[in-house]
Amino acid sequence: MPQEQALDIIKGAILLERKGKAFYETTARTTQSEAVKEIFETMAAEEEKHIEILSKHFESLVRSGKLSQVKYDAKPHQISAAVLTKQIREQITAASFEAAAITAAMSMEDNAVRFYSQRAQTTTNPLEKELFDWLSNWEKTHLQFLSDLDNELKESVWFDNQFWPMA
Repeated sequence: MPQEQALDIIKGAILLERKGKAFYETTARTTQSEAVKEIFETMAAEEEKHIEILSKHFESLVRSGKLSQVKYDAKPHQISAAVLTKQIREQITAASFEAAAITAAMSMEDNAVRFYSQRAQTTTNPLEKELFDWLSNWEKTHLQFLSDLDNELKESVWFDNQFWPMA
């Protein structure tokens, strides 16, 4: 891929990560739920890691015309789904700000997965493929966690409101 196109893709990825980080930080500051706050603070920190890695690649592209050699050994932070889900069910409802933030975060993560997956599939550069595969997989873990959480909230509301079929 030509250097200008690679730079544009990296800039787009950095912007995507900055938007996610800003959203997660704002949600963490705004929420009344300690469980939701912990989730979004963790996700903001992970987006910061992505920004740092992408920024190193951008600097390397500008200086040398190539991506830097990076070992992607970092894994997504494991949020204790069982504990947080119980806390969240006790603290929020499916119609609350926090539930809306989870839905919005799912959309952002889905967009990130698609962006990174597309870049990984279209590049012929092995370093770019490795970078975008790694980012895509990381964002998939965020999306799966948020989707599971959203489903838990929906089922809790359905149960509380007796939306289940009568026997």
